[in-house]
Amino acid sequence: MRVIERPVFLRPDDLEGLPLQVIALPWISRSGMLASLGSDSEGENGIRPSGIASGQIYEQLDQRLTELVNMWLSERADPTLPTVLTAHCSVQGAVYGGERTVMLGGDLVLSGSLVKDPRLDYVALGHIHKQQNLNENAHPPVIYPCSIERVDFGEAHDDKYFVVAHVSRGKTEVEWRKLQHVRRFIDRSLHLQNQNNVTDQLRQSLPVADELKDAIVRLVLEYPRDWEALIDEAALREITAESFEFHLVKRPQVEGRIRIPGDQAVGSLGPLELLDLYWKASHTPEAENKALSDLAAQIIRQVHGE
Repeated sequence: MRVIERPVFLRPDDLEGLPLQVIALPWISRSGMLASLGSDSEGENGIRPSGIASGQIYEQLDQRLTELVNMWLSERADPTLPTVLTAHCSVQGAVYGGERTVMLGGDLVLSGSLVKDPRLDYVALGHIHKQQNLNENAHPPVIYPCSIERVDFGEAHDDKYFVVAHVSRGKTEVEWRKLQHVRRFIDRSLHLQNQNNVTDQLRQSLPVADELKDAIVRLVLEYPRDWEALIDEAALREITAESFEFHLVKRPQVEGRIRIPGDQAVGSLGPLELLDLYWKASHTPEAENKALSDLAAQIIRQVHGE
């Protein structure tokens, strides 16, 4: 096993004599990207002194990685040995799972032409959990094998696989092996319409005990806020006791509308003023109101690059 922290080219001597060469690209953090581009520090208020925008950082880094991989393939690779590219990253054209978390700033996305270079014999990718071959019926196979376990509810219905790749120079065969007994994610929702026998309604919204056993379960519950006392969480925990983990997501509904003073128009209010009206209409506690408003202001500044 080799653990790397920067892009490397590994020859047979680095792989205990294995007749193989590997180009390995690790996950590159935002700070690593800035350092790579010679702007590893930021000024006050998060402004990069070099003035490089986020999009330009990703574009320049993709260009540098492409040049590096091309140099290794042209000048260092032995054309008689198979070459494998491993990378922890997103690639153009890849399909994400249903519940992908989108981070501010996004990911570095490598170009499809880089990973589909015919001088490569196999491309092993990590980061995206949905199984796929980005170069179907062509050489080299460009494989996201997927995670071997489901990790969130967006993968609740996904089959899971691992890959056996028979790699040789100029030809690689890939076998998809479906995993059995993958942990189950059960995702249910219920919108309470009446106050009668609420616990029975909750019980009926969930599978029977045998199906709950060892599963990760989520129940999203919508109800009028005034019915809060009718929800017996202790009974729910007892019903789901055989599950591996149980998440209750409570979404109390509040009747009412956001009312704007008659002498003001929506267009005259800034984002933070509109959010303040929303917090009040949602009956958000004053302490949470301030914390949420401070966080919103921070996010807005980041989005606008201030």
